[in-house]
Amino acid sequence: MTERKRISWKRLVTNAPALIGALLIFLAVMSALFAPALAPHDPSTAELRFRLDAPAWDETSKAHFLLGADAVGRDVLSRIIYGARISLTIGLAATAISLVVGVVLGLLSGYFGGWLDHLIMRIADLQLSFPFILLALIVMVIFGRGLEKLVLVLGLTGWVSYARLVRSQVLTVRELDYVQAARSLGAADAAIIWRHVLPNVASSVIVLSTLQVATNILLEAGLTFLGLGIDPTIPSWGGMLADGRNYVTNAWWVATFPGVAIMLTVLGVNLLGDWLRDELDPQLRV
Repeated sequence: MTERKRISWKRLVTNAPALIGALLIFLAVMSALFAPALAPHDPSTAELRFRLDAPAWDETSKAHFLLGADAVGRDVLSRIIYGARISLTIGLAATAISLVVGVVLGLLSGYFGGWLDHLIMRIADLQLSFPFILLALIVMVIFGRGLEKLVLVLGLTGWVSYARLVRSQVLTVRELDYVQAARSLGAADAAIIWRHVLPNVASSVIVLSTLQVATNILLEAGLTFLGLGIDPTIPSWGGMLADGRNYVTNAWWVATFPGVAIMLTVLGVNLLGDWLRDELDPQLRV
């Protein structure tokens, strides 16, 4: 382990917010990976005799589900554990698509400039002017709901942030002395971009990616809540919120605990993202 890695690990352990964020993300990842072993019940098994059954600590509880049961008698805790798979899958997959598309277009736009830069930025402006909910609605109506369609919508609408960020940094990096020297020595543009330009923007892209994961998790929950997300039979945090909105007054646990799961996961990603920003940016490192 290098000295820099040892310092980074020490900074993470001694930074309380970052450590809390890492632990929250770890819990979400473990829940997603080992859902069959951790879930006490089948998340899809419905027993109407336990409909809206209270959490186990309530004296009126019949099934003694730890976090209670939903409107058709399914265990809320088990559905939350399985729902982590959907939220993390969508958050990571959509972010990966946005990252690849946005970074490539941002590099091309900033490095070459000219008509290519103008074209890419105008497409980005057009993308920003188009309401996200309307685009999601059009895609879902035409192609139907589904996990892969939701990932594609989120991925192809999130590239603009990466493109603008990368372009702004490349405009500065391309004028640096060592980049100009490499160009004057006859290095190919692709080699310059890969060896000299991309490493200089990587830290900002990593930080943005962590925050984008949190944003995609929230968007998935919101779209599923509105009925534009994944199939309602698949356990997801957004779907659980939608199912519980009609029972907030008499069965608060149906919507509350999925909301807490979303809040803690997004909080963890944001806390770790803030630490990464400080760690990777020499100007902010103390």
